[in-house]
Amino acid sequence: MSTIPRSCIVVGAGISGLLAAGALQRGGWDVTVLDKGSGVGGRMATRRVGAGTFDHGAQFFTVRGDHFSGLVDGWLGAGAAAEWSRGFADAEGRPNEDGHPRYRGAAGMISIPKHLASTIDVRIGERAVRVDAHADGWEVACESGLRLEASALVLAMPVPQALGLASSGNYGLPSTAKKHLEAVSYDPCLALMVLLDGPGGVPEPGGMQIKGEPLDWIGDNQRKGISECPALTVHAGPEWSRTHFEDDEAEIVEYLISFTADRLGIDLSSSVVESSLARWRYSWVTNAHPEPFLAASQDPALLFCGDAFGQPKVEGAALSGLSVADYLLD
Repeated sequence: MSTIPRSCIVVGAGISGLLAAGALQRGGWDVTVLDKGSGVGGRMATRRVGAGTFDHGAQFFTVRGDHFSGLVDGWLGAGAAAEWSRGFADAEGRPNEDGHPRYRGAAGMISIPKHLASTIDVRIGERAVRVDAHADGWEVACESGLRLEASALVLAMPVPQALGLASSGNYGLPSTAKKHLEAVSYDPCLALMVLLDGPGGVPEPGGMQIKGEPLDWIGDNQRKGISECPALTVHAGPEWSRTHFEDDEAEIVEYLISFTADRLGIDLSSSVVESSLARWRYSWVTNAHPEPFLAASQDPALLFCGDAFGQPKVEGAALSGLSVADYLLD
């Protein structure tokens, strides 16, 4: 096998993988991104249900550091992102503004990964099932029969999935790297999308941060500015989600609508036009790797990145992807 130098395969088209790919491409590398899903974004996800538009994964993001602030300024300037609010209602529906901006995608959270992917070779609907190491790089085989070769491999996906893929072929993951990766843990989230025929009762600015059980969040996508129709996103809390993750969808939907109606103090069930459920198995990172990425191998290069490395949430995922690119470019 003769692999093109300065080439990279990125598995995972979430924000971490896309930012890594974009930075490498700008640095002169030949990059291909693979993702098993029907679109880019990972948990920066937006879905249509009937006439409604729903953000059903990450609901918003904040900015803490200067590096990420510069990125967000670029997204705002490009029309990919917008400010949503300076705080949300609390669990009792009381305003709780703190002056710090919360941002959203311009037409839903997926607007940002779509913007990032626009100049990158991204192959969606390609499930990577095997990786093999060779003297000068990696070969990745997909379920479709597609085979790609590159000198570096970046796994930008939930760590349990990345571990499985890294160990799927002839490569033996070093014990220290495996130990660090196996220490990463997540909580699941059951996300309900409910299209309504009337107002949903979520206080301005369209979000309630409950941070409890059985509910963690209620968001009104119409008040958020991304849906033409009343469209609620409901996130169950981590414990309730874990307990009921494999339950029948109709039962989960019935429970979550009832919990939401009780929280909002309205008769919600009579207003439901259509609903859909998403099951995020790897949603909240409960134990992260302390560094912004993990280099399991230098020759050939194998790196792991995502929101489970370094800082949490969207900002952490973004900085993790950029750190991987910096490492390879250096």
